[in-house]
Amino acid sequence: MQNLRAAAGDGPAAGIKFSTVNTMAVLAQSDPPSAGAFRPEAAAQLQGILGFLSRTGAPFMVNPYPYFAYQSDPRPDTLAFCLFHPNAGRLDAGSKITYTNMFDAQVDAVKSALGRAGYGAVDIVVAETGWPTRGDPTEQGATVDNARAYVSNLVAHLRSGAGTPLMPGKPVDTYLFALYDEDLKPGPASERAFGLYHTDLTMAYDAGLTSSSPGSGGGSTATTPTTTPSKGSGWCVASAGATDAQLQTDLDYACSQVGVDCGAIQPGGACFQPNTVRAHAAYAMNQLYQAAGSHPWNCDFRQSATLTSTNPSYGSCVFTGGQ
Repeated sequence: MQNLRAAAGDGPAAGIKFSTVNTMAVLAQSDPPSAGAFRPEAAAQLQGILGFLSRTGAPFMVNPYPYFAYQSDPRPDTLAFCLFHPNAGRLDAGSKITYTNMFDAQVDAVKSALGRAGYGAVDIVVAETGWPTRGDPTEQGATVDNARAYVSNLVAHLRSGAGTPLMPGKPVDTYLFALYDEDLKPGPASERAFGLYHTDLTMAYDAGLTSSSPGSGGGSTATTPTTTPSKGSGWCVASAGATDAQLQTDLDYACSQVGVDCGAIQPGGACFQPNTVRAHAAYAMNQLYQAAGSHPWNCDFRQSATLTSTNPSYGSCVFTGGQ
């Protein structure tokens, strides 16, 4: 990196930043995030790298994969935590922060490690993250549905601008792995199945990252990857078959998210009446749906919510949204 920086010189290439990618294995501890610390045996090398990054304003690049965290702890609540699905959250006893997803927890563990090493001002870039669409029989959770959920929910989370608990309001530059499957890669089956597209150019799943535009020649339609997820419309409300227990969990989850204001359903608020779990959950679900970008997958809540084109507002209670 030092040689490349020197070769770039002070001319037109002076603004180029040089870094190197690290796996999460550089951390000796990542749970809880506030205890994040680098491995002692890597300290000498990392001090040199971090010193260079700090001097040149380059970011520390890391590859967090919640999928692998789930492999080491394959419980239903861990899967929900990894996929950004509604969950009870995990309290970091050190920082007193309750984390609602594994991605934020892993990135903040790196942030804590940087601070502990004396380089808390160095920015973080996620060079790789993704989820496989298939795996060996022993690789739990490697499915198309889980891959779609992880990538689409991650993109919605990043686009919300919420950042992480230790870096609020500062979205982390993040690169998805990978555009295509790597069908000749060795190792477990999952290693060959992280692509948004298969090697025959067909889409592995639709994570809301494509848009259609007129193609050249004969007015055909070409589908190309973009950074703008397709949006839904209307409002997100509780589904008819959802139980009060499900809706209470979803209500608590939605109101705990950044950008969601549940003041209207508190006593004295415009939407407090009717004072039922279903009514309050519908308001909170819609608040989160709108804050996250109004994409269809933001109104899933483990199938306890549904989209509607009928404005659910009543009296002085206003549900934001609609098109």
